Amino acid sequence: MDARILHFISALRASGVQISIAESIDACKAVEVLGVNSRERFRSALLATTVKNANHVRIFEELFPLFFEIQHSPSTIKPLDGLSEREIELLFQALQDIEEELREIIHRLLHGEVLSPEELENLSKRVGLHHSTDLRQRSWMAGRMSKSLRLESVQVAIETFLSNLHTAGLRGPRVTQITDGLRRNMRALQDQIRNYSGQQIAERLSQDPTTPNLDDLLERPFHKLTEVEMAIIRKEVRRLAARLRTKVTLRQKRAKTGKLDPKSTLRSNLKHGNVPFKLKYRSRHYKPKLVVLCDISTSMRYISELMLSLVFSLQDQIRKTHAFAFIDHLEYISPDFSGRDAHSAVKRVLKRLPSGYYSTDLGNSLSNFTSDFSHTLDNQTTLIIVGDARNNFNNPRLDIFYEMATRSRLTIWLNPEPRSAWDSGDSDMHRYEEFCDHVFKVSNLAELTKSIDSMLIYGG
Repeated sequence: MDARILHFISALRASGVQISIAESIDACKAVEVLGVNSRERFRSALLATTVKNANHVRIFEELFPLFFEIQHSPSTIKPLDGLSEREIELLFQALQDIEEELREIIHRLLHGEVLSPEELENLSKRVGLHHSTDLRQRSWMAGRMSKSLRLESVQVAIETFLSNLHTAGLRGPRVTQITDGLRRNMRALQDQIRNYSGQQIAERLSQDPTTPNLDDLLERPFHKLTEVEMAIIRKEVRRLAARLRTKVTLRQKRAKTGKLDPKSTLRSNLKHGNVPFKLKYRSRHYKPKLVVLCDISTSMRYISELMLSLVFSLQDQIRKTHAFAFIDHLEYISPDFSGRDAHSAVKRVLKRLPSGYYSTDLGNSLSNFTSDFSHTLDNQTTLIIVGDARNNFNNPRLDIFYEMATRSRLTIWLNPEPRSAWDSGDSDMHRYEEFCDHVFKVSNLAELTKSIDSMLIYGG
């Protein structure tokens, strides 16, 4: 049991839960004292010794049954018993005009046969399950396995089969029994696939995966990052911010000696009879004033967090930053970043704007901005929007965005979606783009860093 617990702890760590060696030892000791006879006591012992952050309870609850509970009980899938020879003959006839591959699966469902370990392994190889180390892909992988097994077509074939039984003269309670049994066994088969998918991902998480290649992570789309990879990216942001700061500082030094100021030169050399012994150069201010509006809905959360992290790491190169977050309304969040790293600050913001199934409404958020914060914009301000411009068919309030862009020195939009998606579905990007000075595609950290570097140039 200790080995199983340690595998479970490894999977928790790989999913982003921080657990020390001492806490791992405490977990084993707690289980030793409380025993494993009571499922609830066993679960509580592990939860109390491994999870310190309420946000990690969900990860624990998802992984625990994959390591310590029987995922497929033989009683959940049963053969159809008690059929007479005549009924079996009618069943056989009703299957004849169904495609052979589908007929074999229905036959298995009638006999209550689950997929064998070999069949599950072959399915997983076919869909690439052995490459997955992210529990968020569990349902998606299970769906791919079901699709590979053609279970949607099996559902249609079952309806054809039941219709054939009715045509053959088999009716009444017996048909109801067969129908209920087939559908029950189909659900059990789907559960078996889903559980297998989760178990395989969990096992790979527990095998101390190697650290991903950093160059690969910089180029990997944000929506494909796991929690572990995101933790690595957060650390990398500090290094990237330092590199950006150095680049901007050097650029400023070069700018100070880049353009001669004739009037200042003449004035400073009057005492020399206008002989230009001392040259004067125009002073250029490369520190922009920023107003940043970030979409922190589920699809945009990582991008906005990293954007804010980079911006607040570069405050010595920026005169003033007013940061806002929105989903369906706007929140002023600059105070949340005072003395905190971006990840902690964003978590504080999410308490006020929790994730959920409500719709993103940028138009309403722009209206909130105009009502309460329009004074933050002037002709020295660079306005930055971070979002995919998907408004869930709400009013985009282009009139307000035009007014905001007009008042700003520059308007820059950072969008993770490719240009080909800007005129699809509920995206209003092609309409907002008209009022932007620059639009950058930022689907990964490399693109985001490049866009901020350009932003500091444009904002100077």
